[in-house]
Amino acid sequence: MDSHKSSTDSAFISIIKCKCPKCHSGKMFKYGIYHPKFMNMPEQCSNCHQVFEIEPGFYWGAMYISYAFTVGISITASILFYYLFNDPPVMDYVYMLGIIFVVLSPIIFRYSRVLMLYLFGGLHYDPSLYKRS
Repeated sequence: MDSHKSSTDSAFISIIKCKCPKCHSGKMFKYGIYHPKFMNMPEQCSNCHQVFEIEPGFYWGAMYISYAFTVGISITASILFYYLFNDPPVMDYVYMLGIIFVVLSPIIFRYSRVLMLYLFGGLHYDPSLYKRS
């Protein structure tokens, strides 16, 4: 069996698994998603040694991606809440969204950073660097 991943599923699966955009092998985060230090990223990929912070302040742009996720989730959850619970009081929406975002904040944070690096980092997948785990 070939040790390289196919290029069609490679980027999508690597984004889902929060892997390096250059080698699709190294982890982009040091700890688990609900660990108290879930935000910590290594300085570089453990496999290909690609530096993850392309330039100082690079991840400030991830705030816009995070905002888009938050708006999309808020609208979707509010519409579902409206129809499932027959238009409850406004404070119920506030509580519901508060709980959703406490639970989803680490996920939104990570995927905003991952997408920022994949979309705007200028890095391209090099199949020769892929290391089967």
